[in-house]
Amino acid sequence: MPAPKNVEDFIQKKKEWKKELELLRSIILSLKLEETIKWGSPVYCYEGKNIVGLGAFKSYAGLWFFQGVFLKDKAKVLINAQEEKTKALRQWRFYSMNEIDENLVKEYVKEAIENQKKGKEVKPNRNKELIIPTELQNVLKKEKELNIQFQKMSQACKREYAEYISEAKRAETKLNRLEKIKPMILAQKGLNDRYKN
Repeated sequence: MPAPKNVEDFIQKKKEWKKELELLRSIILSLKLEETIKWGSPVYCYEGKNIVGLGAFKSYAGLWFFQGVFLKDKAKVLINAQEEKTKALRQWRFYSMNEIDENLVKEYVKEAIENQKKGKEVKPNRNKELIIPTELQNVLKKEKELNIQFQKMSQACKREYAEYISEAKRAETKLNRLEKIKPMILAQKGLNDRYKN
């Protein structure tokens, strides 16, 4: 599915959550944040820094606070969706329209803006060791041109590809992912380039 061109396009594609997304968007925009699309979803920024994102899945619509780890979370609504992986990001999920408390949402977003103004931020670990999974190592040994193109990539791109393969649980999924990434590596494209703005 192609990435949305704008927020209206994003909301139209999430028909089952249209009303919830429109309400959340209007609340956030009332706080004068800059609206953009990043990683295929609406993101709201303050002075160029990501504050909160808007999203929807099959069973819920939600907000993603990029530095949510610093929020007081007095209403106990935030979750860390990937405990072992996510350090700063916190989600707030809404399963129906009546769960959206406009004043509470504003309070959380305002606190996130204040935290940003104070410089509260978890910085990503850029020096994390690159561990290439065996499946990817084997393909790189067999396919010379693929290996040449892979070696030309930045550490961050190599890490994205390595983690993408490692995170798959089943051997079949790992093989499918390997086939998917080969043309991307040969074209010198990062795994998430299409989502980066």
